Amino acid sequence: MSAPRGPGIVGVGETPALRHPAADTSTAGLMAEAIAQALRGAGLAPQDVDGLGVASFTLRPDRAIDLAWRLGLRLDWCMQDEMGGASAINLLRQAWLALEAGQARTIVLVAGDHFTGADFAGLVRGYNRSAQDYLSPLGCEGPNPLFAMLTQRQMARSGLRREDYGALCVAQRLWAGGNPNAAYRQPLSLEQYLAAPMVAPPLGRLDCVPVVSGACALVLSARPAGISVRLLASDGRYNFDQQEGDGLQTGIAAFAPALWQRAGLGPEEMDVVSVYDDYPAMALAQLCDLGYVRADDLPGFIAQRIATRDLPVNTAGGQLSAGQAGTAGGMHGLVEVARQLLGQAGERQVRGARHGVATGYGMVQLRYGMCANAAVLAREEA
Repeated sequence: MSAPRGPGIVGVGETPALRHPAADTSTAGLMAEAIAQALRGAGLAPQDVDGLGVASFTLRPDRAIDLAWRLGLRLDWCMQDEMGGASAINLLRQAWLALEAGQARTIVLVAGDHFTGADFAGLVRGYNRSAQDYLSPLGCEGPNPLFAMLTQRQMARSGLRREDYGALCVAQRLWAGGNPNAAYRQPLSLEQYLAAPMVAPPLGRLDCVPVVSGACALVLSARPAGISVRLLASDGRYNFDQQEGDGLQTGIAAFAPALWQRAGLGPEEMDVVSVYDDYPAMALAQLCDLGYVRADDLPGFIAQRIATRDLPVNTAGGQLSAGQAGTAGGMHGLVEVARQLLGQAGERQVRGARHGVATGYGMVQLRYGMCANAAVLAREEA
């Protein structure tokens, strides 16, 4: 007699990424839309949900419990996370443990934000005490100047040119053409990339993630039937380098070998890859940390594996084309890997996708991201 199946992801949902949202748009409304999509896809109803995990910067003054009440949910498990691009995998890891422990039967994870111009300006100006007290008074508001310096360092170390970063952006835009929710779907040429206005050299406008409003959701079941997505392994590192490193490695480098060992698979066995891409340099840094390429081989790797789409990376367009809806930026890649493994990615579907990896990264302090995590996922059939 076979052992009972463990937890699985059974539904995904994602709203369109809105560059110019309607006046009546709200964070709670976007989250409700993503949750409804995910539940429909899983064949479930709100009354089936007994667990909720939420990530958001702009849901306040409400919290996860307020959202649950507005949605009519009665819960046995409830959690909130505000660690930006690392929130989604943080929530996934904790929800998985809760399902395995019998603390809930059906958990919905949702991340989303709705920004007005004033909302976003206020967020980056007072993102944390370091930004508020040290960076903003110097006129260094937001992460662009910090990651411009990191990109300069990566170029010097790896021999990368702006054309190489452009090739990554062009490839991701081609993937975005198959994603109806992406903010930018029109084809992008290398010439257009290079002609975009400079923001903070060497970063041009198309190197900087566009801010959007939107939400993403996952439905997890303790005992799924039919096709589901199983978590094979996950890990994370927080304050990996105590803000004393050069930013060209993330915490993923510290745990990647053990992650692959626990999963029983290696990087090249992944059919689909999502890496957190607020800037092209960070997408490449995480691919190095995962073991796909050495830093000194990056120019050839981009030409041979990324530009050709031989390695399916950020198949929904990544945040650079789909947009970054605040904390939903971290959920975007996780939702895409789950969607691909469920076989629900439409015209961008990677044929025969059975294994995938997603990363999370974020929370800028005085320098670079303080949080990094990753999850290896597998398609499972009853």
